[in-house]
Amino acid sequence: MPVRLINDFEFDVTQVVEEVRDILIAKNKAYGNSALEPVRVFSTADPVEQIRVRIDDKLSRLKSSAVDNEDTVLDLMGYLVLLRIATRKQDSE
Repeated sequence: MPVRLINDFEFDVTQVVEEVRDILIAKNKAYGNSALEPVRVFSTADPVEQIRVRIDDKLSRLKSSAVDNEDTVLDLMGYLVLLRIATRKQDSE
């Protein structure tokens, strides 16, 4: 099978997506599946709404920060992936 060479754009996208994937998997191992299966000690909001709140928090942090915070951007990207997963799960129920 011949090796398919990818262009710079495809390589860059793959690297970023893999970085977000790795962060999501590592945080899931560290904290459990709390984003998609929240403990619900205080909040009764469903996972989709809770993820939206976290996205709002990350956007607020980006807006108010004078520092370019790469971790916040990666967290935001991760939460958007989680939102897509949670929305799909909610829609299938």
